[in-house]
Amino acid sequence: MMDSMIGAVELGLLYALMALGVYITFRILDFPDLTVDGSFTTGGAIAAIMISNGYSPILACVAAFAGGLAAGACTGLLHTKGKINGLLSGILMMIALYSINMRIMGKPNISLLGADTLFSAMKPITVVLIIVIIFKLLLDAFLHTDLGLSLRATGDNARMIRSFGANTDRTTILGVSLSNGLVALSGALIAQQSGFADISMGIGMIVIGLASVIIGEAIFGARTVFQATLAAVLGSIVYRIVVALALRVEWLKASDLKLITAIIVIIALVLPSVQRSVKQKATAKRRSAELIARAVQLNKGGKR
Repeated sequence: MMDSMIGAVELGLLYALMALGVYITFRILDFPDLTVDGSFTTGGAIAAIMISNGYSPILACVAAFAGGLAAGACTGLLHTKGKINGLLSGILMMIALYSINMRIMGKPNISLLGADTLFSAMKPITVVLIIVIIFKLLLDAFLHTDLGLSLRATGDNARMIRSFGANTDRTTILGVSLSNGLVALSGALIAQQSGFADISMGIGMIVIGLASVIIGEAIFGARTVFQATLAAVLGSIVYRIVVALALRVEWLKASDLKLITAIIVIIALVLPSVQRSVKQKATAKRRSAELIARAVQLNKGGKR
């Protein structure tokens, strides 16, 4: 039981960078980016092909991050300069990346067994924890810069920020690029941890990322940037722990993972609405009781 929980935390940290990437597009930019499913595989493919050819794992991760930046920039350009709907831009890029990833890998699967990776010298959980903390703090610092504030304002009210002379096309491209860079880096780490890269490893990543962000915000809140990014990281860990616990149920199988993911996302989406509804009803009930009590007091005062 303890080993499975440690493994779940480790996986949660590995996917935390992907959750941070999804947070940028989903929450900050309000951009429905489906490029994630393709750029995740791009990161794993670049890292796997470079490591298998004798390159440094660190250099492979940098190249994977750059590949994700390029994929995100293409999506941003399609949306801003090509005037293509954001959702459709992501879908088109995701489709294109399938062929690009196959070109990068040369075959559907690349094994890294026996190759030197970031996790060869240290425990994976230690390495990933350090990487996640560094990127989380760097993202927090960036979002408090002038450029970062412009990025956040673009998602809140693009028309208003344009009236102040900001280039919203540039901030959108930057945000989508940075998002997919983090997603690709997560893919590179997953490939090294699992010992292989597969052409289908990115399928469903956008759902997992959304689940992590939504679960994190529902449990830990997102009042500040620091709290929101921390919630995305912790949400990724909580999601993996929930999946690990669900898979221990006798009547559930490993093939039910996608179903479990969908159920978790549904619950995470519905729960805040239910909580708000219950809170509103309780508030309305309390106000009604206060008004009735006040009316009774006034009535008594009038009779006197």
